[in-house]
Amino acid sequence: MTQATFSLPAQGPFSTLVLGGARSGKSRYGEQLVECAEGEHIYIATAQAWDGEMRDRISHHQKRRGDNWSLIEEPLALADVLRSQITSNQIVLVDCLTLWLSNLMGAEKNIDANVDDLIDALGACKGRVVFISNEVGQGIVPDNALARLFRDEAGRMHQRLAGVCDAAVMIVAGLPLVLKQP
Repeated sequence: MTQATFSLPAQGPFSTLVLGGARSGKSRYGEQLVECAEGEHIYIATAQAWDGEMRDRISHHQKRRGDNWSLIEEPLALADVLRSQITSNQIVLVDCLTLWLSNLMGAEKNIDANVDDLIDALGACKGRVVFISNEVGQGIVPDNALARLFRDEAGRMHQRLAGVCDAAVMIVAGLPLVLKQP
């Protein structure tokens, strides 16, 4: 792993997985990747504002992005959006995959089938896509079955996406560590 500046190619399709812990700077890094690229900037939000704290987090992200972004809110059908709504001139930030995973689990959806569908949709997507996701497997073993299942599903999802994405970056203390590049 090396610390490096990373940039998206001038044209798509291209995919990047950005991983990091809570408050590591991964969303800001992903936003910068998108903002430095030519094309229409699309933000796909997977968060749902279930409470005041989550509404505050969403508001913070919206203010930081500003008005130069188009917004698609999609908590579950992420693959459908990538497959049917994204064009070659668009650069997409998906924030975040672990919230999407949480939404799928809460809706009792088949995780493997949805990750398969996401990977299939990514292969068909004409735009450049930056996925943001929380790396949750580096802490202590959770004390309950649901949290352990979430950690395990997130780890499997990350491995599968890292395998098909063109690039992967880990953010630690705001610094990018390039794990994979073309």
